[in-house]
Amino acid sequence: MDGSVSATMRPCGDSALTVEFENEISLGTNMKVQALAGRLEKENKRGVGELIPAYRSLFIEYDPLALTYGEMKDWVGAHLEGLDATSKGPRAVTEIPVLYAGEDLEEISAIEGKPVDEIIRIHSGSDYFVYMLGFSPGHPYTARFENPFSFGRRATPRVEIPAGSVVVQLGMSNIIPFDQPCGWNIIGRTPVRVCDFSRERPFLLRSGQWVRYVPVDPEEFRRIRELDARGGYICKEYLLGP
Repeated sequence: MDGSVSATMRPCGDSALTVEFENEISLGTNMKVQALAGRLEKENKRGVGELIPAYRSLFIEYDPLALTYGEMKDWVGAHLEGLDATSKGPRAVTEIPVLYAGEDLEEISAIEGKPVDEIIRIHSGSDYFVYMLGFSPGHPYTARFENPFSFGRRATPRVEIPAGSVVVQLGMSNIIPFDQPCGWNIIGRTPVRVCDFSRERPFLLRSGQWVRYVPVDPEEFRRIRELDARGGYICKEYLLGP
């Protein structure tokens, strides 16, 4: 189709399809995912359910009693035509407070050959793009695009790490919403809950936005955690850029 963005569509059972873009993890590829999701959401088509963005794909639920797979393919294909995947608007940024006292912080410092203060400066010195939410509810996968760490996942994953752990590998950084397994290194912990089903909007973050990790001391960590437990803490949010 002339003027369309290249993508592959695959059926997922009888009530969903997946749109796949390039086989890579990159900001450019994910911007196509976000742009397509935005287009489809604006139309609010009858019979279309949840849209779930991932690194390089978009999962689309639909009602098979209202739409056939062929109709869904045609509808999605029409929205791929002329898709503008460039980011022209301002960045939506949420500040996440972090106490940099993770059990792996000293190990990270040794691996990188840099003092702990420099590791904290590197991690908190960039804005992070939220590629997707996954693995568990509200679990954000975020990435910076400069000065990545040299290490990947741990050789042996842990069976459980605490909720609120901020974990890292390479240029990636995730926030763990619940006590759960994890194979990444713990660099710190946030006092805010990234998933809380008692809230009207359970997930604190969303795919396609940006995060800024802000260092806090132990006293501020405790203060924020107590406020957040009572529903009295609101993370700072703002727009950056044109």
